Amino acid sequence: MHKTTCIASLAALVLLAVPTVLGQQSPERADVLVRKARVYTVDASLPWAQAVAIKGDRILWVGSDNEALAYLGRGTRVIDAGGRLMLPGFIDSHFHVRLGSDPNVLRFASGVTLQEMKKIQDQIRDFAKRRPDLKWIEAEGWLYSPEGDLPTAKDLDGLTGGRPAFLVAYDYHTVWLNREAMRELGINRNTTHLNYAENVVKDPTGEPTGVLTGFGSTGLSGDAEEELRRHLPSHSGERVYARIKKNIATATTYGITTVVDPQSFLEDLEIYRRMKERGELPARLQVALFLRRGSPEGLLKKYDEARRRYHDDRLRVSAVKLYIDDVIEAHTAAMLAPYADRPEATGQTDWPPEEFKDVVARIDRMRFQVFIHSIGDRGIRTALDALEHARQVNGVRDSRHQLIHIECLSPQDIPRFKQLSVVADMQPRHCAPDITGQWAAAVGPERAKYAWAFRSLRDSGAVLAFASDWNVAEMDPLIGIYTALTRKSLDGKPEGGWIPEQTIDLETAVRAYTINGAYANFSENNRGSITPGKYADLVLLSDDVFEMAPERIKDAHVVLTLVGGREVYRAF
Repeated sequence: MHKTTCIASLAALVLLAVPTVLGQQSPERADVLVRKARVYTVDASLPWAQAVAIKGDRILWVGSDNEALAYLGRGTRVIDAGGRLMLPGFIDSHFHVRLGSDPNVLRFASGVTLQEMKKIQDQIRDFAKRRPDLKWIEAEGWLYSPEGDLPTAKDLDGLTGGRPAFLVAYDYHTVWLNREAMRELGINRNTTHLNYAENVVKDPTGEPTGVLTGFGSTGLSGDAEEELRRHLPSHSGERVYARIKKNIATATTYGITTVVDPQSFLEDLEIYRRMKERGELPARLQVALFLRRGSPEGLLKKYDEARRRYHDDRLRVSAVKLYIDDVIEAHTAAMLAPYADRPEATGQTDWPPEEFKDVVARIDRMRFQVFIHSIGDRGIRTALDALEHARQVNGVRDSRHQLIHIECLSPQDIPRFKQLSVVADMQPRHCAPDITGQWAAAVGPERAKYAWAFRSLRDSGAVLAFASDWNVAEMDPLIGIYTALTRKSLDGKPEGGWIPEQTIDLETAVRAYTINGAYANFSENNRGSITPGKYADLVLLSDDVFEMAPERIKDAHVVLTLVGGREVYRAF
């Protein structure tokens, strides 16, 4: 018989041992009782406990094992945690639910950069041979070369059996095409604009090289998606639905109980609604809708209507997503000074600064939360300037606007996060040395001191909210926590970590994935800590990360996930 069943069947006997105090009302009986756990509540009023009682979808009580017996009823299901660590459910504050998890798209082996071109070519050739049924060869996850060189269509000659190839970089902002794909998409020397990319890279003779930049900032917009669906099989509605379903189910296996998708479209909302009605949303989903420059005038009004329609704790539209710049590796993030490896380039902002101020103020006036993709130090400053302008013209309110990524931060702007009540939504895994080779070369050592400046922002009083940025990096929050604590690659290198001055402690990292994530998304009143009255969104870990060396945290895993008291994943 299962251990849980055995304990539950003894409930009646245990009830006889529960002390009764004359004149004192008996506690309400729990539907689920977790016992023999080491509970880190992330609640300062009771930081540690041993047991949690659940009634319906809420936490009824938190306390000691001895006191827990008072909440045991004849129908109570008891979970023996076996001394394992229990945490609040993880909140991933930046998770692209539409991307990744597609068996018909090649995922390049981790850590292989363009510097190892033959390995990449071999993977493409092997995948193409294994999948003669595919009309397009699609792939994702290639890493930039530490030298900063971009690939070309010529590098893909003869690898796909004459089929077009569409290969997306790990950051989802740069696309690599072969000649067949350029022909299919109508890209030639006369192409000056694409709906799904900011720039067609061309060689000195004016011929396209096969690389598109700025894909993530426009290629994920609604009208661009419509264009891509006409060509790429992976963008069909059926494939998108399957990926969303797979991603959210997989997220729960990593203890993620709330997913914040930062870049959805109006047409996605119907997919999410159907999934919710069918019981296919095991985690809570919060959504930001993307607005790019040049969008129709009435689009924000439609977003407001969507916000009113989708507004519950399972599915909520809450924010508008903007881009102010692109990415450093492709030299398209906006920098205050020239790139170290390309002194003629400083990148550019996606919006003229004054126009950006106006659009941010307009969205803020509608009382939307604003998410701003901000990577280069000039991009970050421009975004902060716009948020400051919004406060000046609209007045101060509890807006909790977020800057996303914050990769290269000027020290002068660090105190502005607290001053403007701006949340720093960051992705720790992005700063791992196995990913940042080209990034570091482009930025140079002086500016790299404030690369992913977790500690500097925390010490300044800024709110840190952490995320994976799936599918750019692994979903697993424990990998994110490991990276935030060590600044090391998954192989444990380099010794001492990359820019160790910006490491943080475990409590700060856990808060960034729990209560700070809840606060960042206006949900701290019902999730983010193990507190009576909040949703019973809970995770149980295989190991106690508070008793482990930081280097070992990435090896721990989730063994139980509860969302609203309901078991959505179990592995013990």
